[in-house]
Amino acid sequence: MPSRHLIGPAAGTLQAVQFLAGERPPYDLTYNDVFMVPARSGVASRFDVDLTTPDGVGTTLPVVVANMTAVSGRRMAETVARRGAVAVLPQDIPLDVVGRVIDAIKGAHPVYDTPITVQPGTTVGEALSLMPKRAHRAVVVVDGRTPVGVMTEHDGRGVDRFAQVHEVMGTDPWTLPAGTEPRAAFDALTDRHLMLAPVTDGDQLCGVLTRTGALRATLYQPALDPEGQLMVATAIGINGDVAGKAKSLLHHGADVLVVDTAHGHQDKMLDALAAVTAARDAQAAATGRRVPVVAGNVVTAAATRELAGAGADVVKVGVGPGAMCTTRMMTGVGRPQFSAVLECAAAARESGAHVWADGGVRHPRDLALALAAGAASVMVGSWFAATNESPGDLVIAADGRPYKESFGMASSRAVSNRTRDSAGFDRARMALFEEGISTARMYLDPARPGVEDLLDSITAGIRSAATYAGARTVAQLQERAVIGVQSVAGYDEGRPLHAGW
Repeated sequence: MPSRHLIGPAAGTLQAVQFLAGERPPYDLTYNDVFMVPARSGVASRFDVDLTTPDGVGTTLPVVVANMTAVSGRRMAETVARRGAVAVLPQDIPLDVVGRVIDAIKGAHPVYDTPITVQPGTTVGEALSLMPKRAHRAVVVVDGRTPVGVMTEHDGRGVDRFAQVHEVMGTDPWTLPAGTEPRAAFDALTDRHLMLAPVTDGDQLCGVLTRTGALRATLYQPALDPEGQLMVATAIGINGDVAGKAKSLLHHGADVLVVDTAHGHQDKMLDALAAVTAARDAQAAATGRRVPVVAGNVVTAAATRELAGAGADVVKVGVGPGAMCTTRMMTGVGRPQFSAVLECAAAARESGAHVWADGGVRHPRDLALALAAGAASVMVGSWFAATNESPGDLVIAADGRPYKESFGMASSRAVSNRTRDSAGFDRARMALFEEGISTARMYLDPARPGVEDLLDSITAGIRSAATYAGARTVAQLQERAVIGVQSVAGYDEGRPLHAGW
C-alpha cells in the first residue's frame, strides 16, 4: 500500500500527497522525476471523466494559454474557449486594442469557426496568405454576407497568384443551416465528401464547420460567460495605473484578471493585487458578477498564503520552468515545478484558494502530473506558439518546414514592447537586463499543426491518466493519484522511439 508523505520545507503544515512506500526524497522534483502508478479503477471509459476545473473560473478544460505575446491573441483565445479552455491576453497590448480583441471574441460563435472572408475579386495570392490563420485552411467568398463560393489551399495550388478567387473557387457552395446538430452535420459533410461547409442563418454567413469541428463539438463543452459568450482572460502588470487598467479591462468584459509578474512575492504585487481586487469588488457590487483574480508567480507555501490572503482566488505557480525563460541560468532562482505545485496547492487549499501550474509542460503527461499535484489548471506557453492560431506569421524554413517565432516575456524583445512609451535612454537601460530568449523557431508539428490538435492530445492524456487513477473528476484525480520517483533512465524507458516525442 502507498504511504502518505510530504515534501518541501513546510511539510509539517501541508496536506499529504500519496507517494509509493519508502519514497520520500529530500530534494525537489520536476515532472520528469515522477510518474503516476496505476490503481484499481471503476472508470470504464475516458469519456466518463469530467475535466471541469475546480477553481470556479468557469472553464471545462484545465488548460490556460499563457499571456505571451507570441502565443495568445484573438484567434487563439476564441479557438481554445470553444474547447473549454481560456487564453490570457498579454499585458503589453494597448488597452484600446485589448478592448477590440475582447469584443471580437465575445462576438464569435461558441460552436462554429470564425470564417475568413474575401471578395470575388481578391487575388489568389492574398487569399492563400490568409489561410494559415485558420486550421481549416479555406476562405469563404462572399457577396455582402452571402457565401457565393469556397476556396481551399488545394484550389490555389499551381495557380497564378494574381488570378482572382472567383476563377478558382468552388461555386454554388453547399451550406449548413445554423443550429444543425453536430452529428447530423458530420454525416451530411461525409455524405457529400466535404471537409467543411459555410454555416448560414438564412442566406447570411455565420461561421464555418469542419468534419473534425463537428466531432469536437460533441467532445468538448465551450467555456462561456453568463451571457453565453466565449470566455477570455487578460493580464495586468504591477506597474503604472493598475487600478485604471483593471477597471478598463472589466468594462471591456474580461472574464478573469491575471495580475502577473516574474516575482510575485513582493510588496508591489500586494499593492497591485489590492488595487485589482478593489476594482473587481466594485464592479461585482454594481453588476452582481464577481470576476476571479489570479496572481503570481510564486513557488512557496508562504507566498501562496500571502497572495491568497490578499485576495487572489487563484495563485500562479512557477519560476523558471518555461521554455523561453533563462531566469534559473541567469540568477539561480526558481524551483523544480512538480514540488512547487505540490506545496503551493496544499497551502492554497488551506486558504480557500487554488493554483494554476505555469510552465514546464512539454507533453500531455506533464499536465496530468500537475493536476495530480493539486493544480486546478495548467498554463501552456511556448508549446502553443507552434500552432496555426498563435499570433505570429507562418514562415517556411529552408528545409521546407513551417515555423513561427516565439520569445520570452522577460526578454529584451518583450521588454522593448512593454516600454515603448518610455524615453529612449530608459528603454535602452532596461533592455540591458533580459532574462529570456528573444527569438526561437517553433516548428509546427505536421501531425498537430493546430492548437485544437494539441488540445485533443492533451485531453486524451489527462482523461486516460484519470482512468488509471480511478478518478472521474480533477478533484478525484488529486485525491487518488499515487506518485513514484524515477531515475533519468526510468523516464527514458517510458519514451517511445519516435521523433515526435
